[in-house]
Amino acid sequence: MKITRKIIQIDDEFCDGCGNCVPGCAEGALQIVDGKARVVADKFCDGLGACIGDCPTGALKIIEREADDFDERAVEAHLASLPKQPPETNHTAPAGCPSANVEMLTPLSSCQQANKPATLPGDQASALSHWPVQIRLVPPEAPFLKGASLLIVADCVPVAFPSLHRDFLEGKAVMMGCPKFDEVDMYIDKFAQIFTVAGIKDITTIVMEVPCCSGLPIIVQKGLEKAGKSFPMEEVVISTRGKILERRKVA
Repeated sequence: MKITRKIIQIDDEFCDGCGNCVPGCAEGALQIVDGKARVVADKFCDGLGACIGDCPTGALKIIEREADDFDERAVEAHLASLPKQPPETNHTAPAGCPSANVEMLTPLSSCQQANKPATLPGDQASALSHWPVQIRLVPPEAPFLKGASLLIVADCVPVAFPSLHRDFLEGKAVMMGCPKFDEVDMYIDKFAQIFTVAGIKDITTIVMEVPCCSGLPIIVQKGLEKAGKSFPMEEVVISTRGKILERRKVA
């Protein structure tokens, strides 16, 4: 019987066929078909979205549509019919693009930084605490987003503003992108998913003074509206000469 319910939707434009989502679905509802992830049968998908965090490109999201009701008995029969997978070995390379593999990094503590041997004048340790950083590659359920202070940065900012790590990045999760060249609707959907599941503490956006950058804070706001969330937010504007032109709190 068809009912209106939550179910996984796959965006072919962003799906690269890496297959990370397939083992992430305990019901076996996902398979790679012709190089793309597919829901093999609506009745196998419980609509809870456990697979979303395994997708490195943000191709998976939960929608509401008319679909066959979730059938637990059918799932049991389906799982019993699947071939047994051999156990994973430590030398098996991860599937998909290596740039999308989630990593938790450990920046140097202030004590470690103080005791680090001197190298070049002005040398500064990275404050980056995770990987990936590109908006389109960060999974909404990445562990580094849980309860994070989120820094959302336009791609050109780190080039123009050399003290980004010291002044803004330390202690924050960071996401980077370009509102001019990337897909705006994808950004809005990705932010909405993150704001829904990650329990973000607060948000800082940093953009360049050029007009094409001004859309990034608006995109973030639209993501908040779509998620029905509100977090403390600060907007920062950087000049092309690397100076802070504006810094303001947003209610």
